[in-house]
Amino acid sequence: MSLSPIKRELLESMFICEKPQKATEIAKDAKKDFQPVMMHLLGLTKMGYVASPEKGLYLITEKGKRAVGIPETTKERATAILSYKPHEKAFHFYTTVDKPLSLHAHNLRDFVTKIEKVEVISLEFHLKRGDFEAWFKGIGDEALVKKMTLLKKQNLTGETLRTKLREIVGNRYRMLAEFTGQVFPEDQTEQHHHIHEHTHTHDNCEHSHPHDHGHGHEDEHDHKHSNQT
Repeated sequence: MSLSPIKRELLESMFICEKPQKATEIAKDAKKDFQPVMMHLLGLTKMGYVASPEKGLYLITEKGKRAVGIPETTKERATAILSYKPHEKAFHFYTTVDKPLSLHAHNLRDFVTKIEKVEVISLEFHLKRGDFEAWFKGIGDEALVKKMTLLKKQNLTGETLRTKLREIVGNRYRMLAEFTGQVFPEDQTEQHHHIHEHTHTHDNCEHSHPHDHGHGHEDEHDHKHSNQT
């Protein structure tokens, strides 16, 4: 069954965050009026594209994800996505072309942490260029590739972009970690404090300190390999 443009748009909006949301939140994210959004959500629920895990909350289903072009992630694929990447395959943050930062992400968990540390101008630079999409594609996460494509259309900047990016990648990481049984105890604390309560800004970021994220590796290195093409 083909979906109307607005139903597809709502599914894509729900897919970006991939968490239970109120209809008012979905309408706000999709920049649509509440009443038609509510009507379409009820229709999508009856069609099996959306589920209501509890009263008043809506979540895109696997069927809904397939409708927007996202294949189901197997446990084997999820494990590969979460795996630690060597330095040459890590994501290397830049503020602009030929201006690298001494900041690297070696896996999704590491990436979420680095979103907090990096200068926001770097996040804007990489999202606009499609660098995040390219790296997520390289680690095999088609869902995050799609999310970045959709996020780019929202034209977010500054701390609003940082918050949204942290939410999107953080939710995806925790979903895959729970699926594969790779949840770290501190992730639960991070989810509570950083995703829901974190409000401070990042005017001056320190980029040279090593951080051990439970994988037995220190993330920061002095090497400056380029992602630039």
